[in-house]
Amino acid sequence: MDLLFTDALLLPMTAEEPRTFTGALGIVGNRIELVSESPVEKAAFLSAHPEARIVDCRGKLVMPGLIDTHCHAGMTLQRSYADDLALMEWLNDYIWPFESHQTADDVVLGMTLGIVELLLGGVTSFVDMYFHEDRCVQVVRQLGIRALLGCSYFDCGVDEALRSAERAMAQAAGCSRVSVAVAPHSGYTCSPENLVRGKEFCRQNGLLFMSHVAETMDESRMLAERYGKTPVRHFDALGLLDERTIAAHCVYVDDDDIAILADRGVIVSHNPQSNMKLSSGVAPVWKMMRAGVRMTLGTDGTCSNNDLDMFEELRTAVFLQKSATGDPLALPAYEALKLMTVNGARAMGYAAGELGVLRKGALADVIVIDLQKPHLQPVHDVVSNLVYCGKSSDVEMVVVDGEPVVEHRRISQVDLPELYRKVAASVERILTDCRRKNA
Repeated sequence: MDLLFTDALLLPMTAEEPRTFTGALGIVGNRIELVSESPVEKAAFLSAHPEARIVDCRGKLVMPGLIDTHCHAGMTLQRSYADDLALMEWLNDYIWPFESHQTADDVVLGMTLGIVELLLGGVTSFVDMYFHEDRCVQVVRQLGIRALLGCSYFDCGVDEALRSAERAMAQAAGCSRVSVAVAPHSGYTCSPENLVRGKEFCRQNGLLFMSHVAETMDESRMLAERYGKTPVRHFDALGLLDERTIAAHCVYVDDDDIAILADRGVIVSHNPQSNMKLSSGVAPVWKMMRAGVRMTLGTDGTCSNNDLDMFEELRTAVFLQKSATGDPLALPAYEALKLMTVNGARAMGYAAGELGVLRKGALADVIVIDLQKPHLQPVHDVVSNLVYCGKSSDVEMVVVDGEPVVEHRRISQVDLPELYRKVAASVERILTDCRRKNA
């Protein structure tokens, strides 16, 4: 179905400085065909595509879909399961024992719930990192979102993770919305040999590589004791860092680390709410950006956040940088918005101008935001309103690859009450198994 959004306030994200205008956006197939304020060009589009569905967007904003560059969507089953804990206690005593009782079917359920939450919040693309990603390819295809699925592993699971990546690649074949990555958990849970093995697999198969890097002070201490290096310099010495590497967190980085990240073209995914909740620290985002590091934004998982709301993440990221640096000019609103649109698209491996923007020829991942809300009025500056006042509940319609997947805040592909019932049943079974093991 071809689409024409009319009388919309358009935010293309194609300019260096904020620019909005009222006009029309036309979609043909899975690509944007028209972005214009010209009534003549709108009429020409309708003449060429008379069957196009017209979407009246008066009082609404149309912009590129949001991109979450670090997520564990399958972990939604652990939402609010283990709160108010330090990271290592959280992992060792709660998360990893819980995961040891999860089946692939449980992860599929968690992924389904996570994708529903992402889509309803205006996220059209996400970068995931978890287990059983091969089983999750079909969920991604069915629900219509765009995803980069990172097959994760510790030392004990590297063989299975690489087999999972092979299966995921086979299952994703023919679906341009789904791509695959390899994602060792971290430098402290994976040996140098297994880190390098994952990177070599990526090079051989044209995949992206991702890992948690410099997330906590404990991680930095452990790697210094084992290898005499910071996490960034450890990864760099192993040849893991390049423009096809996504490093999540990068909280504990010094000036030399930042220079390495910039020189290698590494994509850094900033996850402020998770870092705050686990008291991991504050990443020097503004410093990294000014040094040329390719920064993006992610939510992390729902047991360390505890939601997948990119509007909340955006607002937190901006406020945190201003507070931490003592500089009210740090991370301006429009630069922050680029983190989860333009920059996020580049992180996923797309060429400049292909995703994360509204321009002719770009992939048609588009969201419609209802501006007729008390917290979004008046509109002195729509970009500031989005960053400082926007909420996921303001997203009214979501289009991915030219297909409407959310309309009037509804997802037709999922029976939500039935999904909630299945999720609750899985969680109860897992917790029962955990209690039995500890008895």
